[in-house]
Amino acid sequence: MQTPSSQRTGLLFGFAAYGMWGLLPLYWHALADIGATEVLAHRMVWSLPTALVIVALLRRWSWVSALVRQPKKLGLVVLASAVISLNWGLFIWAVSSDRVLESSLGYFINPLVSIAFGVLLLRERLRVAQWTAVAIGAAAVVVMTVAYGKLPWLSLCLAFSFASYGLIKKHVKLDGVEGFSAETAVQFLPALGFLVYLGSQGESSFTSDGVGNALLLACAGVATALPLIFFGSAAVRLPLSTIGLLQYLAPAFMFVLGLTVFHEEMPPERFAGFGLVWVALTILTWDALRNARRGRAELRAAAAAAAEAAVAEAADEAATTETPVAGAADR
Repeated sequence: MQTPSSQRTGLLFGFAAYGMWGLLPLYWHALADIGATEVLAHRMVWSLPTALVIVALLRRWSWVSALVRQPKKLGLVVLASAVISLNWGLFIWAVSSDRVLESSLGYFINPLVSIAFGVLLLRERLRVAQWTAVAIGAAAVVVMTVAYGKLPWLSLCLAFSFASYGLIKKHVKLDGVEGFSAETAVQFLPALGFLVYLGSQGESSFTSDGVGNALLLACAGVATALPLIFFGSAAVRLPLSTIGLLQYLAPAFMFVLGLTVFHEEMPPERFAGFGLVWVALTILTWDALRNARRGRAELRAAAAAAAEAAVAEAADEAATTETPVAGAADR
């Protein structure tokens, strides 16, 4: 059972993790003058040494040999690396192209896509409220498509790629640090090869755009790893329902940044689409909290029934033991 102190610490870690994820557009926007592909490559390259330092400090190397001996799981890690690379690249490009609001919409839609994947691919059964939320989310996409005359493809690509990443991770079954280390190990060589090629062509920003940009690029691995570490620390201290609520912080921060810092346009049709998504997420959150309360109540009832049964059984055993003794005394 988690103590109040542990839960408070978990909340701090959770706010730190999702807050950093939500503020990442500021970081990538500082590198907007550099091509998104080069920034992505640096993020991949510098993530590996960061991961190795973390693993060395934790002294957790045993999983490496186990992973190498499982080709199927290794293949899933490669696939996860490819999918998250696509997600990272799209997000970095979106920030540099002043499309932070579309990015935030994608991460708001992501929980709904994950639910749809659960139904279609994992044969999960949804409650009525979950079906309602998914339907409203689909209606939001239709509204924005009609209003703009085209699909909000960036939002959908971000939502589907991150949901696909989560689905793959569900089958890989490596924790945060291990999964991050394995995926960045897969990304490292292709990314390094691309950066070497840019350098050979005289097109590398790392050596030509000043010390400030070089430091920002080199710290991309830390910017990637830190929120992941904080998230892992929060996940072991908080109930899943609380983690589910905290996940909306990141796209909420992105939304505020898009409006107030990057001054992106927010016409009425975009507000309508966002509004429908927020309604869907409100229904989803309400259903999750209600189901969690019901589950806790059922657990308490089961525990109370088990305790009563144990007391009754103990009483029966005591009565059975005392009866022969009383008979012997009579004789």
